[in-house]
Amino acid sequence: MKKVYVNEERCLGCHLCEFYCAFANSGEQEMFKAFRLGRNAAPRIQVEDGKGINFAVQCRHCEDPLCMKNCIAGAISKENGVVKIDHEKCVGCFTCILSCPYGCITPDKDGHSATKCELCTANGGTPACVQNCINGAIVFEERGEA
Repeated sequence: MKKVYVNEERCLGCHLCEFYCAFANSGEQEMFKAFRLGRNAAPRIQVEDGKGINFAVQCRHCEDPLCMKNCIAGAISKENGVVKIDHEKCVGCFTCILSCPYGCITPDKDGHSATKCELCTANGGTPACVQNCINGAIVFEERGEA
């Protein structure tokens, strides 16, 4: 299965992946509308700035996801290797946020349910963060098991 991987040595810490992710998941057709006043477009990927190294954190679509095991509402499922959240079922308890060992799940823009990277499956399939990374630090590829 293809997943998003980050080459920390190439990451500039520009945060463009965050903007394009937020835009891709905003439901808007034009970027300025997604970020205009009163809108709260939120990325599903976060760039962490470290001492001399930057890296993007996004869902790893675990083989055996703890978030899915601990979801009290049964709102998290795995389809074709992609871990997804059903926002209609989510009760906003945020147990999944506490369960994720990578810190990849966050409250949605309204704070009512959880959200995470779903590999842009609802937006055409190739993640917006990968398509718009100016330095090629984020890739979408299949890798062998380590």
